[in-house]
Amino acid sequence: MPNKSHQERKNSDVNVAIIGAGAIGCGAAAHLCEHGHEPVLLSISGASTQALTGGAPLAATGAIEGSFRPRIGTDWSDAIAAAEVVMVALPGNGHKQVFDRAAPHLRSGQTVIISGHLSLGALYLRRLTQARDVDVTIVAWGTTVTTGRKRGPSHVHVANIRKRVDMAAVPSSAGEDSLALCRDLFGDRFLLHDDLLTIAVSNLNPQNHMGIALCNLTRMEKGEAWGQNANLTDAVGRLLEALDRERLAIAHALGVRVRTITEHYNLSFGAPVGPVGEMARFLAEKGDTTTGPTTLDTRYVLEDVPFGLVATAWLGRLTGAPAKLHEAGISIFSALYARDLAADNDLLPALRLDAIGVDGLRALCRGEARAG
Repeated sequence: MPNKSHQERKNSDVNVAIIGAGAIGCGAAAHLCEHGHEPVLLSISGASTQALTGGAPLAATGAIEGSFRPRIGTDWSDAIAAAEVVMVALPGNGHKQVFDRAAPHLRSGQTVIISGHLSLGALYLRRLTQARDVDVTIVAWGTTVTTGRKRGPSHVHVANIRKRVDMAAVPSSAGEDSLALCRDLFGDRFLLHDDLLTIAVSNLNPQNHMGIALCNLTRMEKGEAWGQNANLTDAVGRLLEALDRERLAIAHALGVRVRTITEHYNLSFGAPVGPVGEMARFLAEKGDTTTGPTTLDTRYVLEDVPFGLVATAWLGRLTGAPAKLHEAGISIFSALYARDLAADNDLLPALRLDAIGVDGLRALCRGEARAG
């Protein structure tokens, strides 16, 4: 069944299957329910949706306030096959597992949204669907629409709804229809880019989380409560700016334009443009309540190092624009955690891209070459 056109879909409910029932999945479900769509939540293990399956409503606080009742899926095959849109909304360390599990149930005409995209995962999913001769559009978001944390089995606190989210489609020819779909679902906040390659270097979370976590690691390890922006000091800001320069150099070598870190803080959070430390301080003084991790078991490291920093470092080597600070971060965090965090990335090795050049990667990212 083909995708509905923008006109057919406008002002109508869209059936969205959300894979992942953590903070991002539940935040997306609350947003969709609030705007009249029909999300169904799918949990990997079933544990995250147990309270909702038992009849509890999904309570949302913060940037979204209300009590919602998304449907809870128990059969992946039925839920995915019935959906117009399948949204992957969980940390990058679960993406390959979800792609492998969901791909057999996808059908031609569907759209898969990856929120947010990491480690060229869209290319891996495209390889799986092409192997079945299934024609789906894959939409990669540079980050998530909502931020927040689960505060209980059926309570999500949505800290922020981003004002701008970078996106691209594979194949690139589906970009305009994908943009219309994303706007129908989540509002006019998306910036469409030419291809997936731009999204691969547009996600600032890994570099930002590296600096924030590294410079506040003892707070995390001791379980202290601390404000994230309040502790993003001028020195931490300078580290983030240096990391950003490496990412921007890679983008330049790839011939793509991405937002700078100052543009990100300005467009996403409304902070006046200036040094990053000052922008974070502005947000803290305006009452931003975002707290930093209170444990070493955090996606700031366990997701963002292997699936963010490792991918950026790989692109740096590919383009001849080495990301030395990113490489150092991978090594330092691996020493701190006493494990090879780079080895946790199961997407890049599965893509087998070691012999590919920039032109070959660009063709894959535009959907002009077969993935695999």
